Amino acid sequence: MLCGLPLCKKDNGRAQPGCYVKAAGEKVEKLSSALYEFIKANVPEEDILPEEPMCRHTTFRVGGNAQCLVRISSIRQLEKLIPHLKVVGIPYFILGNGSNLLVGDKGYKGVILQVASKMSTVTVEGDRMRAGAGLPMIQAARCALEKGLTGLEFASGIPGTLGGGVVMNAGAYGGEMSQVVEEVTVLSDEGEILTLDNAFMEFGYRTSIIKNRPFVVIETVLKLLPGDKKEILKKMEELAGKRREKQPLEYASAGSTFKRPEGYFAGKLIMDAGLRGYSVGGAMVSEKHCGFVINTGNATAADIAQVIWDVQKQVKDKFGVTLEKEVIFLGDF
Repeated sequence: MLCGLPLCKKDNGRAQPGCYVKAAGEKVEKLSSALYEFIKANVPEEDILPEEPMCRHTTFRVGGNAQCLVRISSIRQLEKLIPHLKVVGIPYFILGNGSNLLVGDKGYKGVILQVASKMSTVTVEGDRMRAGAGLPMIQAARCALEKGLTGLEFASGIPGTLGGGVVMNAGAYGGEMSQVVEEVTVLSDEGEILTLDNAFMEFGYRTSIIKNRPFVVIETVLKLLPGDKKEILKKMEELAGKRREKQPLEYASAGSTFKRPEGYFAGKLIMDAGLRGYSVGGAMVSEKHCGFVINTGNATAADIAQVIWDVQKQVKDKFGVTLEKEVIFLGDF
């Protein structure tokens, strides 16, 4: 079946932007009635989506069904659901925009808690921006522009949410979240709300303390600098031009597939390994930028995973360099 949406037209056999592909979903086990009733007691029923195709919620546009996806709209809901899921032993995953995620074709046996548009409030006081974890990073950058604040220009083309950006210390073109985050409010799996300052976050290259702790980002305070709106806009436009020139934005992907190995560039290693255009099914190493694995229009999650694994093996065999993936694998392939 299709993922609830039609396939778009193709040109030269390749799907065009915004394309949704087949949900390769084998049916997943249904939630128990007791768990469903508990969720319904804390979340409006219209925000509870049983057996939800995850291809609707990832930028790769692939993935089988999750047992249940819950659209979160308040901290209170997280405070109720997370400790309960932990107690009853049901796996859960915090989802933003799905821009760094590959969900297996067989789906995810657990609950997806989506922190996105319903938790995306933003306020600006002076040079500080306080924003919900579900705020898109692109929107945060535009808000900073409107207020004449500089420091977030690098985020103007990153498709994830602020919460996800904080967790992985997202960055581009010399900027990263660690440079602007002042403090982060998180919820522990025990239901405790904590505020972490920048020093406690242990930011590193595409990582933070939250990657290894059972914390959920709720809100972030960013410390920016006063700037000239024209100069800020000029910088954002320059970065957008670089992205259009160098990245395969016309295809579904999860952005840069691999972390930059120390002393190397992932894309160049992949190109030098002779893997430009390497494909399995509908998944391919981008010919435009070898650091991207793309969905050419009809890929399955298994296709994409296989390309990633093959690239890792070939680069390791030829150059002795281990490519660590940025993309999170979730569920069964």
